[in-house]
Parts: sequence; C-alpha cells; structure tokens
Amino acid sequence: MTSVTQEKKTEAPDRSVTEKSIDRTFLWLTRLLAFGVMALLLWLAIQVSLQAIPAIQKFGLSFLFNSAWNPPEQQYGVLPMIYGTLVSSLIGLLIAVPIALSSAIVLSENFLPVSLRKALVFLVELLAAIPSVVYGLWGIYILIPFLRGIGRWLHDNFGWIPLFGTEPLGPGMLPAGVILAIMILPIITAISRDSLASLPPELRGAAYGVGSTRWQTIFSILIPAAFSGIVGGIMLGLGRALGETMAVTMVIGNSNDLSLSLLAPGNTISSLIASQFPEANDIQKSALMYAALILFAITLSVNIIAEWIIRQVKKY
Repeated sequence: MTSVTQEKKTEAPDRSVTEKSIDRTFLWLTRLLAFGVMALLLWLAIQVSLQAIPAIQKFGLSFLFNSAWNPPEQQYGVLPMIYGTLVSSLIGLLIAVPIALSSAIVLSENFLPVSLRKALVFLVELLAAIPSVVYGLWGIYILIPFLRGIGRWLHDNFGWIPLFGTEPLGPGMLPAGVILAIMILPIITAISRDSLASLPPELRGAAYGVGSTRWQTIFSILIPAAFSGIVGGIMLGLGRALGETMAVTMVIGNSNDLSLSLLAPGNTISSLIASQFPEANDIQKSALMYAALILFAITLSVNIIAEWIIRQVKKY
C-alpha cells in the first residue's frame, strides 16, 4: 500500500481543460501559419506566372536560349542573365564557403578567448546589417580598382582560357562574385557556427576518449554531425546571392551580351528587372516577369537539390 501511494504522489497531475484548450489552439495556430506561408508562396508564383503569360506565349522556350535583349525591336532573351546569375553566385559560394566554415569552426571551438570570440561573432553578424547599396559603393571605389590589377595579371598569363579571355575594364563578373561572397559570408558563418555549437558535448568527449585529435574530431565527427545545418546555411546564402540586386547592379556592368569571361561586364536576372522595370512597356514588363519566373524556378531547383543532398548524407 505504501509503495502504491508513493507512486500516485509522483505521478503528474491531470491537466486542466483550459491548458488542453490552449495547447489545441496553439497547435492549430501553428498549422494555420505554416499553411499561410505555403499559400503566400503559391500566390506569388501564380501572380508572376499570370503577368508572364504574354511573353510565354510570344517567345516560348526560345526565351531561355536567346541572347538578344532589344526592346525597340521587341527581341528578348535571358541566356546572358541566366549565365550571369549562376556564375556570379557560384563565384560567391566558392569564396565564401571555405572562409565561413573556417570562421564557424574557430568561433564555435575553444581556439580563442571567450571575450575575443564574442567580439568576432558581433563583427561577423554586423556584416549582415550593412545595406547592399553601401556594399555597391565600396565595390565601385575600392574593390574594382583592387581587382583590376589581378584581372590584368590573369588575362596576361591565362588569357588563352575563355574565363580570362577579355581585357579587364573595371565592372564585371568577378567583382560581382566577390561582392556576393562578402554579403553571404555572415549568413553562412552564423548558421554554421550555431549548428556546430549546438552539438552535444558527448560527441567531443567520445572522440577524445578514443584518441582522436582536435582536428580529427572536427572533420570526422562534428562537421558530419552538423552537415544539415551547414548546408542549410549555404542554401540561405545562395538564395541571397541569386536574388541580390543593388550591389550587383553597381559592379557587374549591366551588359546584356553573353561572354564566358569573368573579367567582362555581365548582368543578372535581378539586376535586369531592377534596372528596366520602371521604364518598361507592356511586352517588356511581361518579358521581365518571365525572367522573374525563371529566377523563381532556379531558386526552387537549388533548394530541392540541397534537400536531396541532405537526405542522401543522412542515409550514411
């Protein structure tokens, strides 16, 4: 009898009707908000698609493979802009990911004193608060003159490669990629650091217990365990790079000609829309909305591929 009485005393009391009602209300509210996000995304896609219908009917799939953008003659194609969007974002990722991952490791592990780590975390997060127009001005007056010498050296020594086949004039794909790298760096760093810092300390202790060094623990245990969070941060950074407008517009040169060279001026879909939409006529506006729909599809495809990669890694 005594043991039964003690067990009853340790059991949690039944929850009241009010508490259960609050739980149900919160559950349905979160569901409603989740479906609201999905509905908003679908609504945006439908509205952009409706505005793009005249251009879709007139140009069809040739819009994707045509390099001409000539409003007076109503000739429109976004192949150079698709190339510029993908290449500039890829350059940004190639530069930002190693730096961001290295910074996340340093800021999440005990490589630096706590006070210095806090200061560095604040500075990294401060980069994300800088307006894009400020990045653009910095790119025009500081970055482009700095990269002009590097671009000239690349052209003189590796000009036989199509990627460096043109004489650097200033604005171009390379400055745009570097600007994007700086802009997405705090996003990838912050999310990667949080993913590494949130891992249970037992992982580190177990790795050290079997004789692993610090670097073996980081690269063999911690990074694979935080892989999904790191990839999520990279995808958020890539989404920012694909849709960035003002800073890229100021340093890429806004040329609608297709050139494989990273030293030549180029253009992106978002820069094209921002620079031409205010003065566009009816068919040109529809063509710009068609381009926006393509950018929407590119971003969606990138996120689907990232989710597939995460699931494949989790299998192992």
